[in-house]
Amino acid sequence: MNQDDLSGLIAHIALGDRKAFSALYAQTSAKLFGVSLRILKDSAQAEDAVQEVYVRIWRRAGSFRAGQASAMAWLVTIARNQAIDMIRARQPATLEYDDAPEVADPDPDPEARAALSGEARRIQTCLGGLDSDKAAAVVEAYVEGLSYQELAEKNGVPLNTMRTWLRRSLLKLRECLNT
Repeated sequence: MNQDDLSGLIAHIALGDRKAFSALYAQTSAKLFGVSLRILKDSAQAEDAVQEVYVRIWRRAGSFRAGQASAMAWLVTIARNQAIDMIRARQPATLEYDDAPEVADPDPDPEARAALSGEARRIQTCLGGLDSDKAAAVVEAYVEGLSYQELAEKNGVPLNTMRTWLRRSLLKLRECLNT
């Protein structure tokens, strides 16, 4: 059957012609079943898809425009879309927890928290061994992200003095933490 014949059948279906619908089914069902089967990979589901395809064809025949696409391309598109819709419908609506690492709690687990709190106490103890202005400068530089220049201005010391404070303070912290 050529495209003009299929287009004519679709036009008659748009008018409610059941004989044209039966003729269209007889001429195209094998092709549309093949399209559905190729996508769904299951014969029973492909049969269900083809049934839905012909329901859509019956309802949408009036929207077919012969000049825009071939009749077979229009029918295949309906079949393809129906099969894809069925695949989407059978997928779970929500992800399993293991399949969604981005929803994991970003906070450390209890073991890591315990280790971090122990480390935090050690760091606080070592910072306590520094002069208060130098300890504050270390925290402001390496935790809060202030620049050497900002720290020098804040503490009223030359830039090179601030660099020396931070370097010596870090050496003392390393020594304290390694003991």
